[in-house]
Amino acid sequence: MNTWLIYGISIAVMLLSYWVQNRLQKRFKEYSAVRNTGGITGAQVAEKMLRDNGITDVKVTCIAGSLTDHYNPQTKTVNLSQEVYGGDSVAAAAVAAHECGHVLQHANGYLPLRLRSALVPVVTFANKTVMWVLLAGVLMVNIFPQLLWLGIALFAMTTLFSVITLPVEINASARAVDWLSDAGITDAATRPMAIDALKWAAYTYVIAALGSIATLIYYLSVASRR
Repeated sequence: MNTWLIYGISIAVMLLSYWVQNRLQKRFKEYSAVRNTGGITGAQVAEKMLRDNGITDVKVTCIAGSLTDHYNPQTKTVNLSQEVYGGDSVAAAAVAAHECGHVLQHANGYLPLRLRSALVPVVTFANKTVMWVLLAGVLMVNIFPQLLWLGIALFAMTTLFSVITLPVEINASARAVDWLSDAGITDAATRPMAIDALKWAAYTYVIAALGSIATLIYYLSVASRR
């Protein structure tokens, strides 16, 4: 593939990533000003969703930062940012329910989540070493070409992780939206807001996957030419 074309794709992905992040921030701010129908905080949403699904061994905690919300299966904690934990907005409810969607995936053995979890040790190692291996591979390509291919293999693992993350995030959002409606925390007016907020959050993962794929293609083209 033409190098300039790859550069162009990479730049386009970066610009698209910036635009999506900007839209996500605006959407979250907009829906943070709208109170959810249930009138309860993100922490209460999470606790109720877990309780309604018979999950009693997961703790809901508050962490610092903005949009830092995540579920940690190792510690069995749903970690909500301050604005989500204490907020009673549509955005707070959507984010809290989304993270609990991951808890339900974990409890039900959702296959894409299991695959992603299995890749975590490999991806953790790859993230720490891949850039150094690729750099060494490029410098030593005429002496030890296998090193470049090793770097590409490591980077391919991170790309696979990004791709597998997509169905995990989309499914967690679908679980969240359905439960919020069933629980009466969103209604006909606020349900579309919850869907829209989670949609823009999902786009960030789509862009990350596209960027990783574009970079992998670039490295493959370099290795093929060498």
